[in-house]
Amino acid sequence: MAESKLLPFMEHLVELRKRLIVMVVAVVIGMGVAWNFSNGMLSFIERPLTGKTYLTEVKKRAYAALKRQAPALYNHYRLEQETVAAPKQHLLNYSAPLEPFFIQCKISMLAGLILVLPVVFLQLWLFIAPGLTRGERRMVVPFVSAASLAFCVGAVFFLVVIWPVIINFSLSYEAEGLQSWFNISAYINFCLRLILVFGLIFELPILTLLLSRFGLVSYRLLAPKRKYALLASSVVASFHADLITMFVIMIPMYLMYEISIWVAWIFGKKGEAAAVPVPA
Repeated sequence: MAESKLLPFMEHLVELRKRLIVMVVAVVIGMGVAWNFSNGMLSFIERPLTGKTYLTEVKKRAYAALKRQAPALYNHYRLEQETVAAPKQHLLNYSAPLEPFFIQCKISMLAGLILVLPVVFLQLWLFIAPGLTRGERRMVVPFVSAASLAFCVGAVFFLVVIWPVIINFSLSYEAEGLQSWFNISAYINFCLRLILVFGLIFELPILTLLLSRFGLVSYRLLAPKRKYALLASSVVASFHADLITMFVIMIPMYLMYEISIWVAWIFGKKGEAAAVPVPA
């Protein structure tokens, strides 16, 4: 039971407004800091358009292995032409006045949010802290640190591993009479939206850890609902039009649910973990 009484409803709204103001101010400050690096971040997001990604190296190694193991097949499909061909350069385009400026603002805002994530999560914690026990309040530093790190890991995982796959798949449709022409707003908005999605997906185990320590969720609750988690992952992923993007969202989301089951089993309240078998 919480040690302090619940605040009246209006006091809760005042407290929420206070926390939101602190968050907004922190994001604005973070945006100002990130503005100086926004051009570099834009170049990194554009990197898959140059064709120089980890996929290029993987492709070269796969073709080299095929040449050694099956030279007839290698020569039949003329893979030598693909290995010696220089990567094709693709450029982003804009068609509205000040469009690149507003894109720079969006990149800076998201980067600023990531920079001040500890402040954001701390404010969330302070908002719910009056309803926690003294022992639960001591988890503030682990929660803020783990939540901030998890979001950053999700964002980096997407940019480094998943984003090149999506762009490479999109560019594979180029052919004679069909040329890509990426608009900068569509390209960047798509990327930033997925950065947020992956950041939030990687927060699921942290949220499960927190709720399991509070006794609000458990392994017994999560484990039998795997099929519903798979369905929910599919529904969320289905909001993205192309099949590749759907899969690269659905699979990590469901894997995070599986990790959450393990987290609930390992870090759940004592007594429950001993009473349930190891997750399959």
